[in-house]
Amino acid sequence: MAVSPLPNVRAVLEYALTEIPPEKIFLGMSNYGYDWPLPFVEGVTRATSLSNQQAINLAIQYGVPIEYDDWAQAPYFTYWDSAGTEHQVWFEDARSQDARLRLVAEYGLKGVGYWNLMRPFSQTWLTLNALYDIADIPQT
Repeated sequence: MAVSPLPNVRAVLEYALTEIPPEKIFLGMSNYGYDWPLPFVEGVTRATSLSNQQAINLAIQYGVPIEYDDWAQAPYFTYWDSAGTEHQVWFEDARSQDARLRLVAEYGLKGVGYWNLMRPFSQTWLTLNALYDIADIPQT
């Protein structure tokens, strides 16, 4: 399934808000995807972590369309590798990031924090910049 399905993110936020004031919460934003070989077998199947750009490049390499799951608010695609193994890849794009970033205003959160910044993805910064003014937080 998606790295961070929107309904699951909402459920975690709604619980967190019963214990923590919204102005103290930073929403965690994923900046990566997973390539899952299929069929999935719990405790056996291992996904490969990849950057969002690597996911897009993989879809291009295999000539497969990137689809969008409206429930999860996340992009994904399926491909078959040279050994005949089916794979499903879930990752983040501007649409999925937009859906999660809008939760900050909706819930009155302090802001967001990204994991993992070592995987550059221009859509991240374009989407973030389109929705919010970005400010440095002073070190204490």
